[in-house]
Order: sequence, then structure tokens, then C-alpha cells
Amino acid sequence: MSIDAREAASALSDIETIAQRVRQSRFYNFASLMLILWGVLIFFGNVASHFWPPLAGYIWIAVNAVGIAGSFAIGAFDYKRMGVRSFDLRMVAAYVLFLAFGALWSIGLGHFTPRQLGVFWPTYFMMVYTIVGLWIGPAFVAIGLGITGLTLFGYAFIGPWFELWMALVNGGGLLLGGLWMRRN
Repeated sequence: MSIDAREAASALSDIETIAQRVRQSRFYNFASLMLILWGVLIFFGNVASHFWPPLAGYIWIAVNAVGIAGSFAIGAFDYKRMGVRSFDLRMVAAYVLFLAFGALWSIGLGHFTPRQLGVFWPTYFMMVYTIVGLWIGPAFVAIGLGITGLTLFGYAFIGPWFELWMALVNGGGLLLGGLWMRRN
């Protein structure tokens, strides 16, 4: 049995399509674990910041520290399971640079109020989700744009309940996005 060039090209195209879907599925699986972790942490960070505003800075330092440690743990679990390193020191370096750049503008140069910081950081992170989604998949674009839009709505209309709104919108949005990716 032999196949002609057209059939071979079609078979290779099918194989490439399946390989792309597997790569996206593996990435979505890893990303879903990260989104669930960070969604839960951000939810509790916003709730704690609402009830203990003087401690908000310390709360967010703790949230980020636990998040990075948890991200390493998920990366180690994923490496053990799949044999591919998905979270390494380059990811930590990227995260630290991203935070440093955000801190430079939001705290160093911008002198934002606490409420403005509550809008800046989620929209800053969601910009990355949206841009990454242009290459990785539409789920990231939907999460990024959805959370950004709801954050801006909350900033304009929610008033003194903004931190609780952000717990639901940002933390809950990441958590729901992670669960949605689990089924894809």
C-alpha cells in the first residue's frame, strides 16, 4: 500500500494539528493549576486587605511569597509528571522584573492611592494575560479582558466594597478561569 504526495501532505498536516492541540492542552493544564493557586491567594489577599487595611502591604508580600513557592511546587509536580520543566528560575526572574517594573511606576513614580493600586496591579497583570493569549489561546484573552473590564467597573462604581469586589472579580475570575481550562 502506498500513498501519493497529496495524501502524505494531508496526513502530516493532521499530525501537526494534533501535536498543536496536545501542546495547548498541556499548557492549559499547567496554567489551570497556576490560575487556581493564584486565584485562591488573591481572593484571600483582597478579603484580608478589606478587613485589615493597615496590614495590606504585608498581606500582599505574603500572598506573593506563597504564590511563588506554590508556583515552584506546581512546576516540580509538572516536571515529575511530564518530564518538562515548566516553571524555573527564568520564570522567577521574569516575575521579579515584572514586579519591579510595576513597583517603579505604581509606587516610585506614580504615588498611587491604595484604591488606585488596587486597580493598577490587576490590570497590569491582565495585560500580560491578554498579550500571551494572542499566542497561547483565547482563554487567556477572555480572562485578561474580562477581569480588566470588571476591575475598571468596580473602580468607578463599587465604592468602599472595592477590595471585596476584587476578591470576587480578580481572585474568583482567576479561579474560574483555571477551572474552565481544566475541562478544555
